[in-house]
Amino acid sequence: MAQIQIISGVERRRRWSKDQKQALVAAAFAPGATVSEIARQADIGTYMIYRWRQELSAETTGFAEMIVSPGSGSRDQHGSAIEVRVGNGAHARIPSTTPPDLAAAIVKAMVRL
Repeated sequence: MAQIQIISGVERRRRWSKDQKQALVAAAFAPGATVSEIARQADIGTYMIYRWRQELSAETTGFAEMIVSPGSGSRDQHGSAIEVRVGNGAHARIPSTTPPDLAAAIVKAMVRL
């Protein structure tokens, strides 16, 4: 015999903060993670994660995907560095000794190009 579940009461509609959305999107697209598994854990549809990713990436402030991968094995003469590539084709190699404020200014300038 088939089982029927009757839900009475108001529709369950949750509100997600921007931080919660960012955390779920980051978790869903982390190496080795699957969107469907993260969506199941959060009790939401996979379409929500894809929608949030699109909304967050459309904003000019705050969200950027970052992928950490092992280097080619060759280090430059000045030690470790962060390589930044922006969708508009701009790229830079920022030494790890660069002050955070200066590194942020460089990335902001690259985005504006």
